[in-house]
Amino acid sequence: MAQRFTLRSPAPSDGHPTPTAHEATILLVEDNLADAGLVREALEEHGVRGELLIVTDGDRAVRYLQALENGPECPDLIIIDLNLPKLSGLEVLERMGKTEKCRQITTVVLSSSDAHEDRDEALRLGARRYLPKPLRLDEFLALGGVFRELIETAK
Repeated sequence: MAQRFTLRSPAPSDGHPTPTAHEATILLVEDNLADAGLVREALEEHGVRGELLIVTDGDRAVRYLQALENGPECPDLIIIDLNLPKLSGLEVLERMGKTEKCRQITTVVLSSSDAHEDRDEALRLGARRYLPKPLRLDEFLALGGVFRELIETAK
């Protein structure tokens, strides 16, 4: 259902941040595999260790979250694109808010939409942050620091 990747942080001696104190589980709901690869690289650049789970459509994301209600622990962070096949990111947020176990997960919307209505609705539905997808590689990789901070403050 979800693609699983182990996040491997660079060695701390090469000028990169010290790896996170604990291993995190991050659910990324993103249908663009290039963007998913950039998120993975951004997390690794900023020393985030653990597991990255990638789901490529809204319906699969909802089914994954529903399965967690009776199963393993919820992820430490969820990153959701708004423009997804089958169910939009907003629909995923809305359904996630109706779950008992995982509705308090720190959630970030990472979207190419810069519409104020999308931002306002995502925040109303429980997203902690709304981040526009950067156009430049260095700005995209810098998002890893934001994700790391959200993971560390959620614990």
